[in-house]
Amino acid sequence: MGKYFGTDGFRGEANKDLSFEHAVQIGRFLGWYYGKRLDKKAKVVIGKDTRRSSYMFEYALCTGLMASGADAYIMHVTTTPSVAYITRVDDFDCGIMISASHNPYYDNGIKLLNGSGEKMDEETILKVEDYIDGKIELPIAERDEIGRTVDYVAGRNRYVGYLISMSKFSFKDVKVGLDVANGAAWQIAKGVFDALGAKTYVMHDQPDGYNINTNCGSTHIEHLQKFVVENKLDVGFAFDGDADRCLAVDEKGNVITGDHILYIYGLYMKERGKLLNNKIVTTIMSNFGLYKALDKVGIGYEKTKVGDKYVYENMVTNGHRIGGEQSGHIIFTKYATTGDGLLTALKMMEVLLAKEKPMSELAAPLVFYPQVLKNVRVKSKPDAQNDPDVQAAVAKVAQELGDTGRILVRESGTEPVIRVMVEAESDEICEKYVDSVIKVIEAKGHLA
Repeated sequence: MGKYFGTDGFRGEANKDLSFEHAVQIGRFLGWYYGKRLDKKAKVVIGKDTRRSSYMFEYALCTGLMASGADAYIMHVTTTPSVAYITRVDDFDCGIMISASHNPYYDNGIKLLNGSGEKMDEETILKVEDYIDGKIELPIAERDEIGRTVDYVAGRNRYVGYLISMSKFSFKDVKVGLDVANGAAWQIAKGVFDALGAKTYVMHDQPDGYNINTNCGSTHIEHLQKFVVENKLDVGFAFDGDADRCLAVDEKGNVITGDHILYIYGLYMKERGKLLNNKIVTTIMSNFGLYKALDKVGIGYEKTKVGDKYVYENMVTNGHRIGGEQSGHIIFTKYATTGDGLLTALKMMEVLLAKEKPMSELAAPLVFYPQVLKNVRVKSKPDAQNDPDVQAAVAKVAQELGDTGRILVRESGTEPVIRVMVEAESDEICEKYVDSVIKVIEAKGHLA
């Protein structure tokens, strides 16, 4: 990770951590860089979510791009995966998404995508940061070299058409609930499900610039749970602010997590001979119950660091077809280069209709293990993590749990915190083992 850009872009509170000047500078560099590298006028496509500040950042990015000689194509309010898709299929030099995903409205972010619709490489991002820090000087475009903006809502419409073409089944008479989080999916999700024949029930589809993710969407799925039960729906899907993640709710109101989705669709792929390498890619935060369920049906798995970036890298490197996170970032590399909440919802509908079983029955074989996670504030994360006595305590827990659970100790990426997590057959066992490791951390003087 760089000085400004993390694993999911440059993110922070609007005009405090991430300013409109930053956006102008990002546009300035990208417009110049791709124009110079390709020896032509650069073409960049931009999408945004519904936050009030997204409009400011959109215009700032366009200003920087045009001042450096690039043409900026504006998709307006749209999802992150739609920008990734259009960047790739319409031969843009790069793509930009303005969103802070599931964060509150006052935060925002700028995500950069390469010409293949993938997260931009570290080398280019470091050059962007050097320009922000004044280490690089750029010429300004003049006369006929100055860029322009192009209304590109047609790109969003083409993405909608692509999603509709993904479905192998009619959704006729299926009652589907959609929580669009007052976010980027509010103009897309209902249209897709309506076109496929579903009886669509939508909630939280009145964005006002301030209510994105507020008590709605995948981070507050309890509202969709109640909505599905009260309206006697067959299934519900909840998205986050930029719709790159999806969680579901079964007909009984139970939450279907990203781990459930990986299991349900992974098994469906295996049954049809489509699960290349017979492996699913997970992160280390997936529940132990997922691995037990996959073992029972003979499906292998990979474990990566937390972050859809690492999941995607593993999938591409090893040729795997499905992977994701418990939070609902699910990647289908045959169809997309990023997590896509709407595509995930359509894929789950496919299994539902193909197997002619309710979602609760499809999810039943996966039994989640109880989990206890405690955060420990420490003076030095590396010192606490690498302490031989702490490592010995962790190894002892792992040995005692055997194949009945697991322990995970990792550093927070954003706080001076060590996270100690145990999954086991009961909450009492989890508490006992988590506390045993924390006592060693405390006894060795690592607590802040």
